[in-house]
Amino acid sequence: MPDSFKITDWLPTSSKELNAFGWDETDVIIFSGDAYVDHPAFGAAVIGRVLQNIGLRVAVIPQPNWRDDFRDFKKLGKPRLFFGVTAGNMDSMVNHYTANKRLRSDDAYTAGGKAGFRPDYAATVYSRILKKIYPDTPVVLGGIEASLRRLTHFDYWSGKLKPSILVDSGADLLVYGSGEKSIIEIARLADKGVPVKSMKNIPQTAFLTEYNTNTKKSIPKHPTIFLHSYEDCLNDKKKFAENFKEIEIQSNQIHAKILEQKTGNVFVNVNPPYSKTSEKEIDSFYDLPYTRLPHPRYTNKGAIPAFEMIKYSVNIHRGCFGGCSFCTISAHQGKFVISRSKQSILNEIDKVVQMPGFAGTISDIGGPSANMYKMQGYDLSICEKCKRPSCIFPNICKNLNTEHNALSEIYKLARNHPKVKHAFIGSGIRYDLLFNESGQISGDKAYYAKELIKYHVSGRLKVAPEHTEENVLKIMRKPSFELFYKFKKFFDKTNEEAGLNQQIIPYFISSHPGSTLTEMAELAVKTKTLNFKLEQVQDLTPTPMTVAAVIYYSGYHPYTLEKVFTAQTNEQKLSQRMFFFWYKKEYRQKIKDKLTQMKRPDLLKKLFS
Repeated sequence: MPDSFKITDWLPTSSKELNAFGWDETDVIIFSGDAYVDHPAFGAAVIGRVLQNIGLRVAVIPQPNWRDDFRDFKKLGKPRLFFGVTAGNMDSMVNHYTANKRLRSDDAYTAGGKAGFRPDYAATVYSRILKKIYPDTPVVLGGIEASLRRLTHFDYWSGKLKPSILVDSGADLLVYGSGEKSIIEIARLADKGVPVKSMKNIPQTAFLTEYNTNTKKSIPKHPTIFLHSYEDCLNDKKKFAENFKEIEIQSNQIHAKILEQKTGNVFVNVNPPYSKTSEKEIDSFYDLPYTRLPHPRYTNKGAIPAFEMIKYSVNIHRGCFGGCSFCTISAHQGKFVISRSKQSILNEIDKVVQMPGFAGTISDIGGPSANMYKMQGYDLSICEKCKRPSCIFPNICKNLNTEHNALSEIYKLARNHPKVKHAFIGSGIRYDLLFNESGQISGDKAYYAKELIKYHVSGRLKVAPEHTEENVLKIMRKPSFELFYKFKKFFDKTNEEAGLNQQIIPYFISSHPGSTLTEMAELAVKTKTLNFKLEQVQDLTPTPMTVAAVIYYSGYHPYTLEKVFTAQTNEQKLSQRMFFFWYKKEYRQKIKDKLTQMKRPDLLKKLFS
């Protein structure tokens, strides 16, 4: 523990630490699948600090042992108000398994990177244990695992359609998305004696109600969409696909409707999200007194890789209006970008430069997509009526203000900080936001792009075209690959003019819905002509509450209900993946054989001539 800190600078994790605070009980205890890092990039820490800020006594139990006599679940007793449960910053199944369902040998959110410190389906496991030990104490679920599983969802790892996590876990209430505002309201009502089970009107929450056999449906007090039931979705995959369209639209509406879905003898009710989080509110969440460090309990237990990756970084906004078909960001954080104030960001940079070990390099000033800071509609009344899942696909909305000046100013202030030598951008750049209607990079976008390339690239710039073929990109909700060619040309020219030798590192996905071996072979040819030997690639993982997962399971595109091919078997997936590595000796003959079998000598010649 650094000399400048004492144990009470973190939230307590043990009875000994409770004594150091002088507490004989807690108000809220948070159970998390991650190691406890008191940093605004870790959800459990944020929720803990937010609750502490309204005067509550909050404790954190990180990575409790679920295999033994449950002593970790009992060591602090029961809280006065409720338990909070999160699987951590990742869905536990994504954390545990590769896209081919192989068990990972490490865990970035555990000290020493060690695997095995959280169970599969961690939020459900923790909740069930708590309800067994303390049946009368409310359990509130949160975090990305709960958020993406709030309604009927396809679980890739079991290969099954599953009901809402509320049904499986036995929890009393679920908070989805960035949960600060919801959890504050829950805590305030609970502190007044309102039972958590009776909290039915809090935005961005989900709860269960009993099935009414007389009306067949509950009686809503707010405009409501009744989804196909879980049982109907089990019997008809097309109905599951139809549901998703409604779910995604309402998740991204400023004035959304309640979603209700019958599951067995209960209804799952999902309240609309908060219509807006203000700049003042988001600043308040980031300005809390985080130590920005792992809890001292991990001293001499090895570094926490996820923390090492972000400890000298600054997150400047939330949300993403890209709406990519494989991505969970908009499903969790929403499509409306919520930006911090310039002063709040600069205040955090002042804290970063004082951290132990800081040597002058900020690793990232970004967000879900690095260059969406301060972007929103010119006329918000148009946004209030909009049902588009993406503001930039199939084209950039004319109502979207894509000005980059505010972001350029943040970059300049960061790199000119007296204790900062380098301020890099590690988050992915949406290069399609840089082009005007005539397909050129000009004005404030050209200024931003040149500043980015000259001052804020650590030698390698991450961008994510994801594929090269138009039919796949259309399903992905990604721009034409022609824009990537143009951006690379701009990137190379700017580097040449500045006397720099930097690389673009493109990200690509195999086995995405719509992608066949032909599309993968074309991808290999096109990236070869660009002199890329691909490194940053992945096989699709169909994550709950994404278009890609719905297509993978149902076979239908949820917006058109047209049939879409998706690679299903490991053999199909590995066959697609190998085309990324056409340049490796071990794949060459396999690819040649496959192209010969496909009767595509033209592609074979282009790839290996």
